[in-house]
Amino acid sequence: MIGLISGQVRYLMAPTACIMTTSGVGYDIELPLPSFCQLQINEQANIWTHFHVREDAQLLYGFIDRKERDVFRQLIKINGVGAKMALAMLSAMSAAELKMHVEQESETALTRIPGIGKKTAQRLLIELKDKLKNIEVDSGTFELTPQETTISHEGSIIAEVEGALISLGYKEKEAQLAIKAAKSKGDTFADTQGLLKATLQQLSGF
Repeated sequence: MIGLISGQVRYLMAPTACIMTTSGVGYDIELPLPSFCQLQINEQANIWTHFHVREDAQLLYGFIDRKERDVFRQLIKINGVGAKMALAMLSAMSAAELKMHVEQESETALTRIPGIGKKTAQRLLIELKDKLKNIEVDSGTFELTPQETTISHEGSIIAEVEGALISLGYKEKEAQLAIKAAKSKGDTFADTQGLLKATLQQLSGF
């Protein structure tokens, strides 16, 4: 069982995957957006992994924070919630936010996640209440720290955020309008992580 990989990030791939090398072996890993956005090519990283076996594939899912992986593992235990949906949920909101919405029984917050309808949200609220109550998540664990960059990178940042949102299931026009709305508030975004976080909040109505 592969539980943790420490190595060098060699490639970042659309929509949210990377290849990490360690001891001469390259691992193809899929990640939720917050974890993906913290990776840098040719930089060292520690990724907590979940090895997922299907009839037609063997897949690795990765997380920067171990508790985020713990939440992922609880999600995929729920009937009807596959690894892809669990990854989408942890891309749309952090583990701490998900736990908060479950505790507050916020059905509306869950239905804002692409692919989750009203009935699924209701079932998730019931089943997750017990599964997440013993998992301690820090509300600041998944805050993405902006890194210094220049204004000339603004176009690239917008393109990366738009691509990430489309990969989550949002339509191109919807993604563009959300980015525009996030930027219209007057905040300055020095990197992809900052704009992505603000845009996801805009789409979620928070």
